[in-house]
Amino acid sequence: MKHILNLYENINSTARNNSDCPAVILPEEIFFTVSIVGVLENLMVLLAVAKNKSLQSPMYFFICSLAISDMLGSLYKILENVLIMFRNMGYLEPRGSFESTADDVVDSLFILSLLGSICSLSVIAADRYITIFHALQYHRIVTRHRALIVLTVLWAGCTGSGITIVTFSHHVPTVIAFTALFPLMLAFILCLYVHMFLLARSHARRTSSPPRANMRGAVTLTVLLGVFIFCWAPFVLHVLLMTFCPADPYCACYMSLFQVNGVLIMCNSIIDPFIYAFRSPELRVAFKKMVICNWYQ
Repeated sequence: MKHILNLYENINSTARNNSDCPAVILPEEIFFTVSIVGVLENLMVLLAVAKNKSLQSPMYFFICSLAISDMLGSLYKILENVLIMFRNMGYLEPRGSFESTADDVVDSLFILSLLGSICSLSVIAADRYITIFHALQYHRIVTRHRALIVLTVLWAGCTGSGITIVTFSHHVPTVIAFTALFPLMLAFILCLYVHMFLLARSHARRTSSPPRANMRGAVTLTVLLGVFIFCWAPFVLHVLLMTFCPADPYCACYMSLFQVNGVLIMCNSIIDPFIYAFRSPELRVAFKKMVICNWYQ
């Protein structure tokens, strides 16, 4: 967020005086390259689902929602680099009204990426739960129409929340609410997954095992959740430390990794499509068809 990042810039020199850890500076080319790759990969996921009717099911709609979240996380950095380039070339007035508005829009994309990822993973977890334990009623409960309604409400809520967070991001309560949302939502997802796997093991002992394909989907989305936590948790911790102990030498030492945490977030956008392709034979076939068709055109 712009106000949080500005706060980071203001306190960074003071914090470094109390810490022996120099800030880790990464070339902008790394950010730009990772962002471009992330956008292209997730765009391939969206195109694969759009072009193949066999993939146009609620489960893949929810995966597309996660892909859009990942793509927004990469698009955020691309737009930020473009704004910086225009400002350095003199096309934008430094800290002018247009740049301030553009910063708010870009920051909203960043927050929307995080909120969208959390909500999409929550919906996917619920979908897997219904698939495994209500398999016979699944197609009656989870229809395409209901899935689209859920995603519409989800993204409307995320968009409103993102704008609100950016607007009031200079208030400490907003930062606390933002960082608290991360562990709360993840706790909900983890509880659902633990319950799901415990029930699956119990059912397997009493009767027969759940459908292998359904459990495969649950494992896939558990991997997605683990990657998400690994890539986003360092940034959330960074925001907390920046808010509550900016001058502490240990906090300052961790905050020197700010740009590394940023690259981790964008790496999440690159890793997720590989997980889809590796774990989903249907999506892997769709990717191959897209590549072959484009090669021979």
